[in-house]
Amino acid sequence: MTPQALTILTDHVFNQLALQPNGAKRLFHGRGRRFPDLEQITVDWLEGQILISLFKEPSSDELDKLNNKIINWTIQTKWSDFNVQSILLQHRSRERSPTECLWGHYQEQQVVNEDGLLFQLDLGKNQNSGLFLDMRYGRRWVKENSQDKRVLNLFAYTCGFSVAALTGGADFVVNLDMAKAVLSRGRENHRLNQHDLNSVKFFAHDIFKSWGKIKKYGEYDLIIIDPPTFQRGSFALTKDYQKILRRLPELLTENGQVLACVNDPSIPAQFLIDGMREEAPTLELQYRLDNPPEFMDINIESGLKALIFTKTPDNTANEGSQHV
Repeated sequence: MTPQALTILTDHVFNQLALQPNGAKRLFHGRGRRFPDLEQITVDWLEGQILISLFKEPSSDELDKLNNKIINWTIQTKWSDFNVQSILLQHRSRERSPTECLWGHYQEQQVVNEDGLLFQLDLGKNQNSGLFLDMRYGRRWVKENSQDKRVLNLFAYTCGFSVAALTGGADFVVNLDMAKAVLSRGRENHRLNQHDLNSVKFFAHDIFKSWGKIKKYGEYDLIIIDPPTFQRGSFALTKDYQKILRRLPELLTENGQVLACVNDPSIPAQFLIDGMREEAPTLELQYRLDNPPEFMDINIESGLKALIFTKTPDNTANEGSQHV
């Protein structure tokens, strides 16, 4: 990170802070590769806490210069106008992704508001805080399209989509994820939003051993698939996604919808389009959701891919793809 790059980073962050961001929002997205020498850094606003994430270990000299630049932020005349409580630095390339507090009062437990939805974040304990900010438009879409629906949320993580669905009027949501801990956080997220937990299920199971239980609570009007690229011993995206897609027709109601996602920069949206055409030809692509503007990437296929499909009657699925 050159001095010029650090100046660009500072200017960008200060410009975003001057807009007085609310809730949780990305302030700087170096991962979009639009800023030379800053490709391995992101900066997030989390209700007063600034989380800076380093995805590649810098040299000791680079790290010293970065830390000095960040501390210099706090003595600028504008700083007091931003209402910053703390600045945190997370080393994503190090084992267990440790987080240190560079300035201010560090709160490991942080509740954030996103479009009226409340989420509990855990900062410093895990690689990820509990909310993927680039999926904001996906959660918004689910909230706007869940009224009176039965929803299946696969790879549920901390149940952000489930919170959005119930807030949007869903009748019932089934969440499935292998990790009990993240589902426990999902329960807390629902409680934060004052939801009736009788309307939601949490299953800590391997998806490929759970089709019977999943079908027990179906058919579903909406299915959400937001998998990791790789989950040791249970899921590899390029090998296993198709196994999920082929199950969709039997799980969906007539005209049921699917939000299918991929967040691997090396895998394009066409992977999902081709997979759905081959494994579930009665599901027709409707459109691709935009990504939030702060996640702009030099290549749209390197960012999040979130596609909407709708189940159509047999033999009427459109073989051609819509604009993605």
